[in-house]
This record gives sequence, structure tokens and C-alpha cells, in this order.
Amino acid sequence: MSNATLQQRLVSVRLFYDFLVEEGLRQDNPVGRGRYTPGPRCGGRQRGLVRRLVKLPWIPSDEQWRAVLTVAAAEPVRTRLMLALAYDAALRREELCSLRTGDLDPGRRLVRVRAETTKSRRERVVPYSATTGVLLSQYLVHRATVSRARGGLFLSESRRNFAQPLSLWTWSKVVRRIAVEAGVERFSTHTTRHLCLTDLARMGWEVHAIATFAGHQHTDSTMRYIHLSGRDLAEKFARGMEYIHAQRVALLSAGSEGTGGPR
Repeated sequence: MSNATLQQRLVSVRLFYDFLVEEGLRQDNPVGRGRYTPGPRCGGRQRGLVRRLVKLPWIPSDEQWRAVLTVAAAEPVRTRLMLALAYDAALRREELCSLRTGDLDPGRRLVRVRAETTKSRRERVVPYSATTGVLLSQYLVHRATVSRARGGLFLSESRRNFAQPLSLWTWSKVVRRIAVEAGVERFSTHTTRHLCLTDLARMGWEVHAIATFAGHQHTDSTMRYIHLSGRDLAEKFARGMEYIHAQRVALLSAGSEGTGGPR
């Protein structure tokens, strides 16, 4: 097989996995974009076969979010609490499903995201809302009917895995079912995180504050939400238009001097 044919097949496979990731069917793409090449020190990387595309995360419109919430309102308290925490604390799927009973501080409404459950391997402590606190109280009463043992916060209630920690795949299936029923099929377990961080950017949070809240190691990832919110662009547009407007009004004012009024 020629190198050109091999590269074409790799490109096709890469694009196929890109599609699966975007649809929420996979979390990552196993096909690398570049190839390792030996170097004098630590080696290097050739330019990837497929140019990296930087896309903004998808977030639902207000109508789509309300449709999801309407369906979720009829769900058991565990599901409602998980969605609320996922949004409030901008939790990834792994972080949410790995929460333990000792990770929450109901008195101060704080949740500790342990380092071993995070993508960056950095622990963080984030708040959650009073409404979510009410759901937590209700769920803890219900959880006691399943198990009184400390450990995983969210427990399975299926006959096969009764009282065992809820798996990532089970949570994904729950969210998928809600998304289909609501008619918002692009909604996934990561959508709540994307929406929360975008909302923080819309509210005027600084990029470093959002990065700390999200657990981003670098602000490059955080900037996607700043751009998605349109906050910086809107502010620059407003400032620019104010200056341009002032200039044009000044020109109009100067142009009317000495003309004796309109003709």
C-alpha cells in the first residue's frame, strides 16, 4: 500500500472518529493527527494529516434548555439533582458520577472535586445554588432507603447493580433519553458544563476566574467560552460604535455650521 493511499485512509478514519466525538458517542479520538519523528533530543512532531479544527462548544438555546428542563422535571430526584449539580458546578461526567458523600458541604453549599476524578488532576472546590441544596436534601433522604453506607453519592437502583455507584454509561443513557424526549438530541452529559461556563462569561466573569471554576489548566480552553458568549466582542463593538457615532455626529454638527440651516 502506497503512503498516499495510507494517508487517505487515515484521514477518513480520523474524520469518522471526529464525527463520533461531536455526536457525543465518544469522548476522544484515538487517531493521532501527527506522527512522532526522532530528533536530536526528545524528538518532534510532523504536521498532522488533518488540520485541527477549533470549534466552539454547542450550547442549547433558551427554548431548547427549557424543553430539556420540562422533561427532566418529571424525572426521579437523583436525576434532577445530578443535572442541577452538573450545571451549577460545571462538572464533567466523570467528576459528577465520582462524587462521594464526603465531597459535599451542605452547610456552605460547596462541592469538592477530587484531583483523581478531574481531567487536569487538580482538585477544586466550587459552590452550588440554594435550589440545588434543596434537591440534595431530598435525595439524601431517598438515598438512605437504598443504602446508609458512606461512599458513592449517586447509587444505582437497578436489580443488577443495586446500591452500587452509578456508572458513567448509565448516566449517559439517562441524559440521552431525556434529550431525545425533549427533541434536543445534541444535548449530552457535557452540555450542562458548557452552558454554565458560557453563562459565567456572559455575566462578566474574568477569564482566570472561569478557568479556576472549570478546573482548566490553561486559559486557552476557557477562552472558547468567552468567545462563545460574545462578551468581549460585544463590548468592543459597543465601544467602537460609540466612538464612530461620536465622530459622525461631530461631522454632521460641523457640516451644519455657517450653512444658514437646512436647504
